[in-house]
Amino acid sequence: MATITAGMVKELRERTGLGMMDCKKALSAAEGDMEKAIEDLRKSSGMKAAKKAGRVAAEGIVVIKIAEDGNYGVILEINSETDFVSKDANFLDFTQQTLDLAYANRDADVAALLDAGVELAREKLVQKVGENINVRRVDRLNFDDANQGIVESYVHSNSQIGVIIALRGGDETLARDIAMHIAAVNPLVVRKEDVPADVIAKESEIYSAQARESGKPEEIIEKMISGRLNKFVAEVSLMEQQFVKNPDVKISGLLKDAGADIVNFIRYEVGEGIEKVEVDFADEVAAQVNGGS
Repeated sequence: MATITAGMVKELRERTGLGMMDCKKALSAAEGDMEKAIEDLRKSSGMKAAKKAGRVAAEGIVVIKIAEDGNYGVILEINSETDFVSKDANFLDFTQQTLDLAYANRDADVAALLDAGVELAREKLVQKVGENINVRRVDRLNFDDANQGIVESYVHSNSQIGVIIALRGGDETLARDIAMHIAAVNPLVVRKEDVPADVIAKESEIYSAQARESGKPEEIIEKMISGRLNKFVAEVSLMEQQFVKNPDVKISGLLKDAGADIVNFIRYEVGEGIEKVEVDFADEVAAQVNGGS
């Protein structure tokens, strides 16, 4: 059995970009033959990427690209398993390339982007960083021309929350301010009438159960339910919310003063809706030492 030194592992890592444990196992299997280890890794690289695909990727970043004339924007979320990898230069390069492709191909959904070469690049990145990478979702807002309205954006400093907004009337500053508000407050819809009926029904059921526990007369209970529902609808409707930069003004009033109106918005928050798996770090290290990945 050939002795595998730290220097050999370091060299293989530098030549392949793969993780320490993968390099050490490959060198052991190749009995210290560096070139054979590289060849074996190349042969198994596709399997490696597929194996990582089963792991939960709930970290990552949100990125946005807006046309110079302001009539078109694309928002994209790409996930990694850890926050550390989401800051890696290789991950950021992959994200930017995918964003540029999504911007250029306006009709491409995630599947179309993967077919257009993103999947190959994703697999290579998985091999390099040793984590599952997932192109999760992409959306766009646009006007036929710049005279119809403005598409603007806001991305929070940690790249965990991003918003694109389509505004008719107003200017870039107003659109950006409202996008920032949306990032901070997270409205469900633009207007009260946009709240889905199933959401209202669910909230009504909850408020009804709470109110009836009070033991008050039925007519009072109905008023309680109605009041709570009205408050809920106002709280989740963008137009009814107090502007974060000036709580004395509602978003609807801000828009009215500027002679503007909101067409639509899209808000992404990294990992929302993904069930994260809590992993004990000591157990993960032990699993790697014992041959896990």
